[in-house]
Amino acid sequence: MAPEDLWELFQRVVPPAPERPQGGGRRRRGDREVLAAIIFVATSGCTWNQLPPGFGLSGVTAFRRFTEWSAARVWAKLHRLVLDELGSRGELDWSRCAIDSVSIRALKGPLTGPNPTDRGKSGSKIHLIVDRSGLPLSIGISAANLHDSQALIPLVRGIPPVRSRRGRRRRRPGKLHADKGYDYQHLRRWLSSRGIQHRIARKGIESSHRMGRHRWVVERTVSWLSGCRRLHRRYERKSEHFLAFAAIAATLICHRRIAN
Repeated sequence: MAPEDLWELFQRVVPPAPERPQGGGRRRRGDREVLAAIIFVATSGCTWNQLPPGFGLSGVTAFRRFTEWSAARVWAKLHRLVLDELGSRGELDWSRCAIDSVSIRALKGPLTGPNPTDRGKSGSKIHLIVDRSGLPLSIGISAANLHDSQALIPLVRGIPPVRSRRGRRRRRPGKLHADKGYDYQHLRRWLSSRGIQHRIARKGIESSHRMGRHRWVVERTVSWLSGCRRLHRRYERKSEHFLAFAAIAATLICHRRIAN
């Protein structure tokens, strides 16, 4: 079953079950059972039809509910609630954040493209911004051939307004660290215009390794994402399903901090 505290948060974002005016039909499986099955698929990397019988429901049922909830943006809302819980406890450190991406092989579908780092094979990218301790604040996906610099503005804008222990909600990091892939003056100007300090490695002038003591946290979070085995390779034809699994992984990473 899903952890109790995660289930309590999930109940606040899950849409009500559709009504059947005509009556009849099979009994709808409980949301908690289905949530546990979806988390199992995400973390184990198994296919829907490989779902163990111990969950008491078929892979078809779990996939249909996953599709229904993904369309309702349940996973992004759940991630935000977990961030709110962390923020209210003072567990988020906005003083120094970092941005990075990771490429993953993919089948054909929306938001896939030739990966320049993998001999042109089809792939997708996961982009993320993390706080100083490596907790994901914003996550997005793109084709593997999208330049990292093009994801910075949407990713920063995608940070939700998160509760703080004291004062107003917050959605802007104090400082953002990035490697040479983001070395563009228009990005520096855009960050400065929003009151965000930036530390971006400059091409041909300094090594990205000099920033390793600050950027290693996002690289560690990328390795944490690999704990969600469904992200080892993109099997989802629909980009919204792949984004849903990325959001589930980010939520589980943040939830571990609450559980600890």
